[in-house]
Amino acid sequence: MILSLQGCMAVGKTTAVRYLQEHAPYIHVSAEDTRAVIEEVRRRKMDKNCYPDYLEIQKLWLQNEVTRYQKAVRYPCSIMDFGAEEIEFYTLNYPKSIGADWEVENALKPELEAVRACLPDRILFLDASEEVLRQHKEQDTTRSRTFFEQYLTTLLPLKRQWFAGRENVDVLSVDGLSAQQVGEKVRKWCDECIRNGVHAAGALDVKLTEEDMASLEKCYLPHPIVGAINANPPQGVLLLDEKK
Repeated sequence: MILSLQGCMAVGKTTAVRYLQEHAPYIHVSAEDTRAVIEEVRRRKMDKNCYPDYLEIQKLWLQNEVTRYQKAVRYPCSIMDFGAEEIEFYTLNYPKSIGADWEVENALKPELEAVRACLPDRILFLDASEEVLRQHKEQDTTRSRTFFEQYLTTLLPLKRQWFAGRENVDVLSVDGLSAQQVGEKVRKWCDECIRNGVHAAGALDVKLTEEDMASLEKCYLPHPIVGAINANPPQGVLLLDEKK
């Protein structure tokens, strides 16, 4: 079973994934690993705002996702920190976000068909208000998120529309929830997917009592989230969020 955690930039997705790693060891977490592709794009000095370069860059990302899926599918249950649905969405919608009318679907037909064979069984989309997203961005000093403003005004509306109403997508608003509460709801959603054969919309209706929340907060130790690396960077070092 392949699950995917989707959502807005700065919504708390990576924090929720870390919660699963600590509290749901029976679920394999496939972190988004962008390093190899970013290095290759830099080596070849490609520009994603140039159409021929964009196609070559997306070929790298699409193949990277297929390889990642092939590793994740070996486990009884894997959750993707962004799955194949993310690279499909981005590949087709980034040109729209910059006002470009590029032919992408046919130009990348074999690569898109390959990645569509890797789409997850079910997706949980974490959503939040603009105010909450901006708060999260300001609180996370480990990332520069230079793409944030463009993402918020152009890509995010397209993404919400893209995933809205899909039968295999559940939506969880994180407004008013602590990191621990979000993590627990995500874990319960995963458990319901496993128990019910991926259909798990009811898991998002779970209600936590004050005693439950106090218990969760008691064991919570805040720590910087730095994405798909094994250690936090030295104090003062910023991680750059490179986008596909």
